[in-house]
Amino acid sequence: MSWPSCSPAPGAPPRKPLTECRPSGSPSLGSNIPTLDAVDPETGSAASAVADADTNTESARAGTAAGPVPGVAGSVTDGPRGAGARIASPRRSGRPARDRRPTRDRRPARPRLPGDGPRARLVRAGLVAPASLAVIVLGAFPLVFILLAAFSRSSLGRPFQEFVGGDNVVQALTDHDVIGSLIRSVGYALAVAVLSVVFGVIVALALAGAVRAGSLVRTLLLLPLITPPVVVGILWKLIFSPSGGLIDTLLRTFGYRGEPLSILANPDLALAGVGIADIWEWTPLIALLVFAALLGRDPEVSEAAALDGAHGWRLFREITLPAIAATIAAAFLVRLVLAFKVFDLIYVMTSGGPGQATTMPAYQIYQAALQHSDVGQAAALTLILAVVITVITTPIILISRRFGND
Repeated sequence: MSWPSCSPAPGAPPRKPLTECRPSGSPSLGSNIPTLDAVDPETGSAASAVADADTNTESARAGTAAGPVPGVAGSVTDGPRGAGARIASPRRSGRPARDRRPTRDRRPARPRLPGDGPRARLVRAGLVAPASLAVIVLGAFPLVFILLAAFSRSSLGRPFQEFVGGDNVVQALTDHDVIGSLIRSVGYALAVAVLSVVFGVIVALALAGAVRAGSLVRTLLLLPLITPPVVVGILWKLIFSPSGGLIDTLLRTFGYRGEPLSILANPDLALAGVGIADIWEWTPLIALLVFAALLGRDPEVSEAAALDGAHGWRLFREITLPAIAATIAAAFLVRLVLAFKVFDLIYVMTSGGPGQATTMPAYQIYQAALQHSDVGQAAALTLILAVVITVITTPIILISRRFGND
């Protein structure tokens, strides 16, 4: 077997040989692989070199000699691999191969969004400005007014008459009625908030168990929430009425023949009667919040716990309660603040009586500002109440955040 001639055809320009000329014999398979030097510098064609190498390789495998393939630009061989060789363009194949070195990873530039320009930012600021102005006017202005009024002698017609320092605050803290109302308010708020949350969780669990009746019961639960507080106070005042009220009628029906039971006129029961009306009004809110949390939990967890033998109280304590603990804590916080602010029920049902039995700080603020026209004293009571609410609610906020993080 003879090796093809390495000399160019007559009349053709000289070109660089593909490989070194070898004597006659069986060429090795790897010797016919073209390199980057096999590109014709004149014609810039590498197709004939690739086709020649493929043909010689196939012939060497089959044990036959491969004939020479002329190095004409754009020619292909009839071999099975050479038939699929693409004809390289002289302009593209004449370029030297680029050195493909690994490039350093570069972070792609962040695409510029349509709203990133200064005009878009100005538009967004203009849209937020009304809400920010409302917060400043409705929040910051009353706070500044209360602070200035608390440290000055002020009335409804003439606020900020003269600066008196902390005299209003000292006078409020040395008043036994104010101290008594603060203590009464703390006990009332904690008791009402705890009972509202307990009853709300029970109602929410009942709603979650009765799926079919859930829509009807949820509609009925909304009635106390959409009823004005003044109407709620009048309703429960009629229920507690000693002459013809619902409770008195039921007692007479079951054989009670004693004196009429006047709950709101009894100093020991009046605050409890107001609390019952307050619980009835706001328990549906707690129930709806907890019910929404029950719907948001994964039912597969409860099903897996039930398969492991957890039922009843154990299932609620180990599975359900940890899942809704954050919602219960937040609902308790909201309910506690609402209980501290109770005014309308007391104004309608008892007017702070009998005596001072149902007088709360909110009712005292109303008396000082609107009945006695002492805005400075009312502002001082407001600051003291705000401090008390902050001290009571801060641990609950921390506990609520802990449950939320868990």
